[in-house]
Amino acid sequence: MSAEAKLKELGLTLTQAPSPVAQYVPAKQVGNLIYVSGQVPFRNGKLEYMGKVGAERTPEEGKKAAELCALNALAVVKSLIGSLDKVEEIVQVRGFVNCTPEFTNHPEVINGASDLFVNVFGEKGRHVRAALGAPSLPRGATTEVEIIVRVK
Repeated sequence: MSAEAKLKELGLTLTQAPSPVAQYVPAKQVGNLIYVSGQVPFRNGKLEYMGKVGAERTPEEGKKAAELCALNALAVVKSLIGSLDKVEEIVQVRGFVNCTPEFTNHPEVINGASDLFVNVFGEKGRHVRAALGAPSLPRGATTEVEIIVRVK
């Protein structure tokens, strides 16, 4: 099953890749690797999840925010190479959680992104990862996710 068909089966859709909000490019391909800039949980040009996990946001909301970041990262990949079926594997995920100092369940929040990649790509979606807490993220976003993808 194609990656986009799998997304549809999961009830998810890719939107247009978000535009950069500062001086950077959304992704850069070097050889067969694509480095995707950090994606925040934008949907249709609006930041959908803002606030800190452990204060204004629950861990489950943070997980949903991380999933949306991952969808945005895939939209960026598709905009660069035309089809997600060219993805050979998700190599690395780095996830950041805007959270209170006491919050320590960063891995569970970033599983929102990791689960999406595995559900869409199967074994090709398994990756190395860092899940980090941050005192703030751009525009007050709840999460941010950046990825490295190997393509055909």
